[in-house]
Amino acid sequence: MRKLLLVGCAAIALGGSVMAVSGQTPRNETFRMLELFGDVLSLVEQAYVVPVDNKKLIEAALAGMMTALDPHSNYLPPAGYGDLRERTEGQYSGVGLTITAEGGLVKIISPMDGGPAARAGVQAGDVISVINGQNASGLTVSQVSEKLRGAIGTSVSVTFLRDGEDPLEVVLTREVIKVESVTGRLEGDFGYLRISTFNENTGRELTETIARLKREKPGIKGYILDLRNNGGGLLTAATDVSDAFLERGEIVSQRGRKPDQILRYAARPGDLTGGLPIVVLINYGSASASEIVAGALKDQERATLVGLTSFGKGSVQTVIPLRGGADGALSITTARYYTPSGRSIQKIGIEPDLEVARSAAEARIVSRSSFIYSEAAYATALDASIGVERAAAHTPREAPGAEFDADTDYQLARALDVLRANGDLTRLAAAPEGIVVTLPGQTTTELAAVVPPKD
Repeated sequence: MRKLLLVGCAAIALGGSVMAVSGQTPRNETFRMLELFGDVLSLVEQAYVVPVDNKKLIEAALAGMMTALDPHSNYLPPAGYGDLRERTEGQYSGVGLTITAEGGLVKIISPMDGGPAARAGVQAGDVISVINGQNASGLTVSQVSEKLRGAIGTSVSVTFLRDGEDPLEVVLTREVIKVESVTGRLEGDFGYLRISTFNENTGRELTETIARLKREKPGIKGYILDLRNNGGGLLTAATDVSDAFLERGEIVSQRGRKPDQILRYAARPGDLTGGLPIVVLINYGSASASEIVAGALKDQERATLVGLTSFGKGSVQTVIPLRGGADGALSITTARYYTPSGRSIQKIGIEPDLEVARSAAEARIVSRSSFIYSEAAYATALDASIGVERAAAHTPREAPGAEFDADTDYQLARALDVLRANGDLTRLAAAPEGIVVTLPGQTTTELAAVVPPKD
């Protein structure tokens, strides 16, 4: 059975070398350009001012070729391929960051819960500027990962850039990142389930956590599924999590280049919660596998979504080992994901039923189009394929005002309100004093200090 890596990434063993010739470029022209590449490599080797490492040059060329396709297609050198496998197994050594690259910048998709980076205050959307005093601009994801990883107990100095704030320079101590994919606790009469990533253990951990919460609270009335800042992971884990809350119906479909390249994933009978109400928390750091789960539960009318529109990473990457992984691997985009209703996730994301920002600062990010952190911001992002675009810059429906207690998780508080209303947003209590609310018809992109009238 093929092992799935990342979201929809199937490991395909290749015994020998592979040459792909584009269907849009005449074969003779393709071979001429390959010959040109060889000529350039030879000239560099002979004429460059200092001796060169041809292996590094070729690996850089491969990386450049893949990133020219889209932000998620990559060449993984042998070490990078090994790192990828470690991550999906739920334990690795590093600083706890999920990263991507675009336009010569490496950005944070999400910090790992409880990891060194998260504890230092690193957030989704931050840009890595400097590593150990060296400019990180122009580095690939693999190169940055290599610099961030190292022996346990050693340190790395990293400077992060964030919209509207001074650079954040932190010293991170590398440690074993043992990812506890699922954690849970009781919030009054309700269960709180946090999924930080989707790995090989997620389905089992979710089942065990729900069973524990039922024992602790036999009369439990519903669940919150927190997928905020969850950058994704395994497709199998995403379908397992969706299946845990569904009795039947489609979870997700993936469609490839040809019309007949369609795979559908369906739920099996058996809802672990017994049909209790569910609220899913999402934000712009919720990507890939998180969006599959949120989209499935929303389209199947199984859950109410609270938070902010998700990242919009709806493409499938297939990981193809080269010579059994001895020469690394290609992670190449081969399909797009679609929710059960046929909506594309790619570039659009999943919109919440109740739009709530966690803070005024987060609301400002959403209200300024040039700083929206999403797949749609990447110049080389794959299109959605269905002629739909992500919502434009706007003021979120609700956000805490500047005087609101910063330690209070307002999104979680509103999720609990939705559960108390049994998912019926028409019965939802009005937002409390100190909350910024955008009234129907209000189109300003600036935060307005408006409080809804009380009944």
